[in-house]
Amino acid sequence: MKVPLANLLCITVLASSGTSFPLERRGAAAGKEKRVQYAAWDDVNVLAHGLLQLGQGLKEHVDKTKGQVRDITIKMKVLNVTVSELGKLTQMLQEDSETLKAKAQSLEESERLILNVSTDLREKTKELLKDRQKDHERMNKLEEKVDGLMQGEGLEAANGNYSDARIIQWMLEAQNKRIDDLVERIKQQQEKLDKQNVRIRTLQNQIQMKKELSSLKRKEDEVRLNASSEQRDSPVAMASDCHELFLRGETSSGLYTIQPADSQPFEVFCEMTPEGGWTVIQRRQDGSVDFDQLWQAYQTGFGSLNGEFWLGLKKIHSVSKGGNYILKVQFSDWRDEIQSINYPFHLNGEESNYSLRILERPAGNLESSLSTETSGVPFSTRDKDNDQKNDLNCAKQLSGGWWFSNCGRSNLNGRYFVTPAPKQRHERKQGVFWKTWRGRYYPLKTTTMMIAPAEIETKS
Repeated sequence: MKVPLANLLCITVLASSGTSFPLERRGAAAGKEKRVQYAAWDDVNVLAHGLLQLGQGLKEHVDKTKGQVRDITIKMKVLNVTVSELGKLTQMLQEDSETLKAKAQSLEESERLILNVSTDLREKTKELLKDRQKDHERMNKLEEKVDGLMQGEGLEAANGNYSDARIIQWMLEAQNKRIDDLVERIKQQQEKLDKQNVRIRTLQNQIQMKKELSSLKRKEDEVRLNASSEQRDSPVAMASDCHELFLRGETSSGLYTIQPADSQPFEVFCEMTPEGGWTVIQRRQDGSVDFDQLWQAYQTGFGSLNGEFWLGLKKIHSVSKGGNYILKVQFSDWRDEIQSINYPFHLNGEESNYSLRILERPAGNLESSLSTETSGVPFSTRDKDNDQKNDLNCAKQLSGGWWFSNCGRSNLNGRYFVTPAPKQRHERKQGVFWKTWRGRYYPLKTTTMMIAPAEIETKS
């Protein structure tokens, strides 16, 4: 059992006071002894009270010191955690520094390698230039010798020394072979450049298509917003095709907006002739557009109306479904000779895969490249094989989408060859061709397909 500090101090003082006041004789001095004892107890109480206050002060000081020690301990723990985290960060920074040093070293090595390669290339270029100069000098010498032989100079030497002439002839043959090899290499490089140009034009055309699509969307929105007001303001509805625009007085070829029955307005290129207006549905002229597209693209259309394009099966059907229409196919070869054919036709809708039916069997051989089956020929692409070849996908084999009855009569949506056709037969057959005009493997230079009402033929 613990005794409080103040009680112990009181007991100590009492004990000391009892020993420091000896008892006197009892009797006569009894009153005096009592008075002395009372005076000592008052002093003791005062002293005890003072000591009690001192003890309370010491206790408060100890409690305050404990609180400060506790705060210092907490701060020390936080400091230890901070130091630990700083140590980890320092280690991470050191690792990152080592990684950066390694990358810097690898970059320096790469730079040295590049410098070495560039130096080697410079040396090889210099050597090639020297060899070229030597070849030029040899060629000049050979030309001088040949000129001398051709002009009769040195005939005696030629007669007397037949081996020199043979040597010169052999050198000329070797030089010609070398020149042929160089020409072949140049052709290969030219073909690569042509392919790159086609790709660049394709990318440019895709960018142009995106711009035109955005502008078309804006125009369609404007048309939808203003359709009701235009119909109220103007008693004449929007034309359904280019021939109707021609009948209304439009005589200049270019871009127009039409609206066939049960269709939204859309933009077309109209070819205005003295006989009437033709709605152009396809044009090939420079290879700037890749026609090896999927079904969705052929259904909605692609390309630029001012350049190469395919109007879209859905739009072609919406224009031609309103009556009897003529399909005009026009193409040219690389000598700029032009040929055209007219077909009365009917194009079915999406439910029959936009099958094309020629209404009258053509009389000449030229027209027979387009199938005249009474049931019609469905449109086919490489991702939707609708052709009549059971064992072959004509669109994948030939490139592009078309009305393929078989794979060999015509394909005006094939690959466009900017340069002369490739030597390989399997590549040539992928080109733009019309078999009954220039043959199966002759790539055409330009093609145009357009439609108009049948009444246009009666005026021509």
